[in-house]
Amino acid sequence: MFKQYFDFWRKKNTGKIKEAEVERLINEVDRKKLPRHIAIIMDGNGRWALRRGMSRSCGHRAGVESLRDIVKVCSELKVKILTVYAFSTENWKRPREEVDILMDLLVEYFNREIEELNKNRVRVNPIGRLHELPPATLEALKMGAERTRGNDGLILNVAFNYGGRQEIVDTVRAVVADVLSGKLSAADIEERAISERLYTAGQPDPDLLIRPAGDFRISNFLLWQLAYTEFWISPVMWPDFRRIDLINAILEFQRRERRFGGLK
Repeated sequence: MFKQYFDFWRKKNTGKIKEAEVERLINEVDRKKLPRHIAIIMDGNGRWALRRGMSRSCGHRAGVESLRDIVKVCSELKVKILTVYAFSTENWKRPREEVDILMDLLVEYFNREIEELNKNRVRVNPIGRLHELPPATLEALKMGAERTRGNDGLILNVAFNYGGRQEIVDTVRAVVADVLSGKLSAADIEERAISERLYTAGQPDPDLLIRPAGDFRISNFLLWQLAYTEFWISPVMWPDFRRIDLINAILEFQRRERRFGGLK
């Protein structure tokens, strides 16, 4: 009898307990030492679904709910920039059905969330080889960017058809074009000249990279920008990743000493 009562109490109160824990952790965050730019590799959707006997598409759909929650809490904390790895240039190798579902989910996300994004003053900034995307997907990204262009809150970089090596190739092409046109001399090619031609031009590099699902690799993501980024690896699959996980990542970031190759 006691066990049955305890199980009932636990199920009834787990949500309240977790909410209280989130509030406690949020109060521990030093608002003056927030990472300006957080990058997330949204990984583990397929594995999450397969472990539950569901199709991989169910995992991707569940992952959208995590994105919604993380964007909201970043806005609440006043994080400046959030970059999410939504679809890589290598993801085209996946089965056609799964690729189509991912394309449709992006369209659905912006159609459903655009008002909420505007309410939270989020500015959408798609990055990647966008011209290679299907028309409906490209149109959804353009719509998200256009409808939120005037917002002054969180910048949401959506990396879609994105690859770090491809970004560097495109940047080198831009540098060469500017040299050939006379806008830039060979002597002017320094780190700044590269950074100013990346997809993330004008933005600070990520302070914190979060990788859910436990893998220890960066998967061709922001190869130039991650030079001095702090990494935080979580075993939590992306569909289960919520604000409490983000807060824990930020708290760990704030406990680290960043020296950028120097000494303090």
